[in-house]
Amino acid sequence: MQDYIFSNDFSRNIDAMIYTCGYENCVPGHSYGPILRNGYLIHYILSGSGIYKARGRIFRLKEGDAFLICPGELIYYRADLKTPWSYTWIGMQGIKVRGYLERTSLLEELTVHYGQDDQMRLCHEKMFEADKLPQNRDLIMNSIMYEYLFLLARKFPNSQFSVHEKKSDYVEEALKYIEACYCDPITIQDIADHLNINRSYLHRLFKAFTGMSIQSYLLDYRIRQACILLKNTSLSVRAVAHSVSYADPLYFSRLFRQKKGVSPSEYRRKV
Repeated sequence: MQDYIFSNDFSRNIDAMIYTCGYENCVPGHSYGPILRNGYLIHYILSGSGIYKARGRIFRLKEGDAFLICPGELIYYRADLKTPWSYTWIGMQGIKVRGYLERTSLLEELTVHYGQDDQMRLCHEKMFEADKLPQNRDLIMNSIMYEYLFLLARKFPNSQFSVHEKKSDYVEEALKYIEACYCDPITIQDIADHLNINRSYLHRLFKAFTGMSIQSYLLDYRIRQACILLKNTSLSVRAVAHSVSYADPLYFSRLFRQKKGVSPSEYRRKV
């Protein structure tokens, strides 16, 4: 196996992104570190053995094991002198990566054993193939990353992943749905159906986490978007109303005045 490495521009996606991947056949005793890394890297051992040092612990690893490197943590790893390992790695960065990894046991344990799991191995292989694409490489790489994170969370779930965190996920997904669909006439029931939870339960969760009802938040979000359009475009009030889901511009104007204290036209003149 030849050494292989791929890197791309992390700045394209601040949420989560593959920033490096590759594989390596190590010579006996080949070592790396001590060093700090700036992303989350998961190494999967294809053959051979070696040691990994992190958080004051020493892990003796072999074929089928995987180990996690966390950003800002001093680490060291070395191939065995007699049976040096070959491994493949996936590197991830982004503000949500840690949250995704918290759903797995890997963030706490640092190592797992997924053996010859075909789906996990296939994720690595598909990433290598994605490097050959002439366009949209970042999109396919990220799609494989999310599949990989899902497989990790399913096979190695964090038993301590709290009910509070699961509730928080519902609220976050509700916020995302509103952001994506506010321009359509969505209802609270639509959001609950999207999350596959009870409407009343969603109302209670949202109020507990945000301090306001989901209906109020949806209205406020639409009015905020309307303000942006009024300020930055020359769209008519009717077009602005339609752009934030209100078919009746008079009804929109009444809601706008209730929230902002002025009509949409007056708001535009003042800003």
